[in-house]
Amino acid sequence: MKLYLKGHGYQYAVEQMLLTLFPGQRPEYPHRPPEAGEDSLHLSLSLGKRWATAHAALVWQGERYTALARVPTPAPDAGRVERDRVLQRVIKHAFYRAGTRALGYEPPWGALTGVRPVKLPTRALTEGLTPRQADRMLWERYRVSAPRRELAMDCAKATLAVRQTLAPEEVSLYIGIPFCPTRCAYCSFVSADVGKTLPLMEPYLEALCREVDATGAALKRAGRRVKSVYMGGGTPTTLTAQQMDRLMGHIERAFDLKDCVEYTVEAGRPDTITAEKLSVIRRHGAQRVSVNPQSMDDKVLAAIGRAHSAQDTLAAWDLVRQTGFRYANMDLIAGLPADTPEGFRASLDQVLSLAPENITVHTLALKKGSKLTLEKNGTLPSPQQVSAMLDYAWQTLRAAGYIPYYLYRQKYMSGGFENVGWCRPGAESIYNICMMEELHTILSLGSGGVTKVIDTHAGSLVRLANPKYPKEYIETVDKIIRAKEDLTWPIS
Repeated sequence: MKLYLKGHGYQYAVEQMLLTLFPGQRPEYPHRPPEAGEDSLHLSLSLGKRWATAHAALVWQGERYTALARVPTPAPDAGRVERDRVLQRVIKHAFYRAGTRALGYEPPWGALTGVRPVKLPTRALTEGLTPRQADRMLWERYRVSAPRRELAMDCAKATLAVRQTLAPEEVSLYIGIPFCPTRCAYCSFVSADVGKTLPLMEPYLEALCREVDATGAALKRAGRRVKSVYMGGGTPTTLTAQQMDRLMGHIERAFDLKDCVEYTVEAGRPDTITAEKLSVIRRHGAQRVSVNPQSMDDKVLAAIGRAHSAQDTLAAWDLVRQTGFRYANMDLIAGLPADTPEGFRASLDQVLSLAPENITVHTLALKKGSKLTLEKNGTLPSPQQVSAMLDYAWQTLRAAGYIPYYLYRQKYMSGGFENVGWCRPGAESIYNICMMEELHTILSLGSGGVTKVIDTHAGSLVRLANPKYPKEYIETVDKIIRAKEDLTWPIS
């Protein structure tokens, strides 16, 4: 869509709303006016003494739609951050009003953009609003639908409960294993097909153990304690049992884990799970693992490039239960190619029959770089069908005693929906909440990891990104270690 901005430079805010309302469109900023009837948006902002007014003129499929939005002009002494926040919101609202008139419906999350919608009700509750007032704020200010407001409010309550358990000196660890047995069609994560990158696994593990050792020493010097550990990927159980034993042994020696209350290893792909690997993981103190089928329909698994069957998932699940993990998660994805609302319901019902402590329901996101996006193959369910899948998941999970405790959104997500973590009461993952809601510092080790040093008192966040690709990570591990050693820690 051709975009013409006047009186402001809030390009990113406009693009966020474009993605929310018209996910198939990409922004263009031409120097010439649009042709008659061409899809386009003119979006202006004017600042008066009393009001800041945004005007949107949208042409969509040959029809013209206009809308206004206004807010009190920010005071001259308002800070830059607050001023930008207010003005971006009024610009988004003008675009939103014109866009929803053109579409004839409102998205499930209304005018709310961004990946962390729970931050808004969490902040509102922290500032003293009642749950009812926070809910009303989501509706009046952002037009969030009733089901999504309920989700956000439930997750905000879980966030506040976890935040009360955190001490200033505590941090969490993320250990990244960027290898998978095969690459799923929907995946754009920086993960490598182990069949093609087998020679990298040993040098990668060696480099990672060095970063583990150095980071552990830096943490001890800073007087920090580990609250939770999460090993993700990729698929960590792509490692052999011996490699897993070596890595987890390094973690135990490098970090003081006596106060660690949660240790998770993503087993993930059923075709990588063995009794020997699970025994190693359990012996090193992990209490949480995952078995992530994404679907229990073999034809859907084939369509996304999975090398396992639904029966393999059941066999892996039996091994997890026999090994004695206290918490186990299963992932499903709504909107996969070749799936249907009926097929998704059957998958969810089968997963529920296994009684996992956690179930994460993702919505398919068509990510740049994924095979599904690049090749444009496969029959994808419509947004209406995805909505039916999610509606069934919510109703069924709540009826079975599960509660939502964290959620996030992604770009190019089918129907503009979300990913939601559900759990039995008391089985919430501290790491998932801390990571998504940025409650405290998370140190990320391995390729693709992003460390976030958070100062909750100052409200600041410093990011430190490791190289994305395993080969680059291996080659620059000395520089990565120096960066970890030079971290500046907030005063506790």
